[in-house]
Amino acid sequence: MGLVEDFQEHANKAKTLPPSTKDADKLILYGLYKQAMVGNVNTDRPRMLSPTDRAKWDAWKAVEGKTKEQAMTEYIAKVKELLGQSAK
Repeated sequence: MGLVEDFQEHANKAKTLPPSTKDADKLILYGLYKQAMVGNVNTDRPRMLSPTDRAKWDAWKAVEGKTKEQAMTEYIAKVKELLGQSAK
C-alpha cells in the first residue's frame, strides 16, 4: 500500500477515535491533515471571536513547512498512537 492510500485509510480510522480523545490531539491531527492536503497556511488567522477556528489555524500553522509526505507520515503515526491508547 502506498503512502497516499495508507493516509486515506488512517484518515477514515481517525473518524472512529473515541470522544475522550483530547482536543490537543485532535488539533495535531487537523494541522497535519491540512498540511498534507493543502500545504502551508493560505488564509489569515481568524479573529478572536472564533476561538475554535483560531486553534485550528494555529495547529495548521505549527506544521507549516512540512512536505506533504512528512505530514502524511506523521498523521498516520499519530492516528496509530491514538488508536493504541484507546485500545487500552
